Amino acid sequence: MKKFGVKAPTRIVLDTSAYSHFRVNHPKVVEAILNAEVVHMPVTVLGELHGGFLAGTRARENQLVLGEFLDESFVSILPVTPDVARIYGELFAALRRAGTPIPTNDIWIAANCIDAGAHLVTFDSDFGRIERLDQTIFKA
Repeated sequence: MKKFGVKAPTRIVLDTSAYSHFRVNHPKVVEAILNAEVVHMPVTVLGELHGGFLAGTRARENQLVLGEFLDESFVSILPVTPDVARIYGELFAALRRAGTPIPTNDIWIAANCIDAGAHLVTFDSDFGRIERLDQTIFKA
């Protein structure tokens, strides 16, 4: 796990927890975004966010704010591709062999991040089980 130091990552991936903390202006997430040239959002994260929005009471407001964020020129959506699927399979098998499984969506997010060569920003300690993943895990 890497921490932001002298040089912050220029290509970051936000997972669901990081985006949620960004929405409440968590200073470390805001700093990571401000220092990045590109902010990636995996489609899996978008699915988790939309599910959470629809389960809540402010779905329309949350969807509008997310749409505005996604429209920013520095934000890009990461699709699931055959390469991402291959990396997912490698991670899934390695975690299972090690006896340290994590939620399936987290593996997809990690695979997207590895494929993009980007740095994951998260508050989810499950990602710490993936050694190949360049990441910063913040404490809430």
